[in-house]
Amino acid sequence: MSFSYSDCFSDLLCCEDSGVLSDESLAECSSDFDSTSCGFEEESIAGYIEDERHFVPGVDYLSQFQSRSLDASAREQSVAWILKVQAYYGFQPLTAYLSVNYLDRFLYSRRLPQTNGWPMQLLSVACLSLAAKMEEPLVPSLLDLQGEGAKYIFEPRTVRRMEFLVLSVLDWRLRSITPFTFVTFFACKLDPTGNYVAFLIKRATRIIFSNVQEASFVEYWPSSIAAAAILCAANEIPNLSLIVDPQHAESWCGGLSKEKIIRCYRLIRARMRSSSDSSSSSSSSYKRRKLNDFFWEEDDKLNETPTERGIN
Repeated sequence: MSFSYSDCFSDLLCCEDSGVLSDESLAECSSDFDSTSCGFEEESIAGYIEDERHFVPGVDYLSQFQSRSLDASAREQSVAWILKVQAYYGFQPLTAYLSVNYLDRFLYSRRLPQTNGWPMQLLSVACLSLAAKMEEPLVPSLLDLQGEGAKYIFEPRTVRRMEFLVLSVLDWRLRSITPFTFVTFFACKLDPTGNYVAFLIKRATRIIFSNVQEASFVEYWPSSIAAAAILCAANEIPNLSLIVDPQHAESWCGGLSKEKIIRCYRLIRARMRSSSDSSSSSSSSYKRRKLNDFFWEEDDKLNETPTERGIN
């Protein structure tokens, strides 16, 4: 059975929710991987590297954002909402990443109607619902799933119709290859002693999610993202930072691309430095503001306009 866009969107019944998507920081990500399980068969990992091309958008997906035929800010907001719900319900990191993977693969293959933003929200809900059904032992109802910061609320039947459309577009291939397919193997390759594997996995998971909103990263396949994240995590461990060399990462397994790993690694490092600089700047601004607050006179406060005081 096939579903058209008219079938999917014609029966939409939604209402404005009072909650507005906020730019909250990412919640603490925990890893459920067994850090001592390093006995992977390299042939299996090489097979995943060979197959990952079937679970990513096409090579020209990034160019669609660069040409603005796809809206990068709309994608960023959708991913932020997915991460917010993942943190609220305590879903596994893999659930959130699969949601984003489904969303990107769908957007590459099908164009959403150009309206006021609700189709993208509906797609996000459907992708998260499908991923949760794949990975979570307990899944909230479709209405509860939308309760955390959703701008629109959709009837369950509408979400289910969108789920079928997503399944059709993805050819029912939901068991995707993600960076988490590789991250433990790469951590063990970088630290054969196993002393820091647990930290590497946890830190790499946080690094991956701190970058998943950025459209620039859709250029890289899961293996490259996982390798780059593990390398960045290793930089934070004195005993490992001295041996971190992205040039050697391709030796971890056959099929890895040194060029892509290096480019992804540099992109993550640049964003980490930028984030650190922004945090330092914000901290300095806050201190200056608090110092100025101390010298404010009451008359100055009375002269504030409603806009300045945050009153609409």
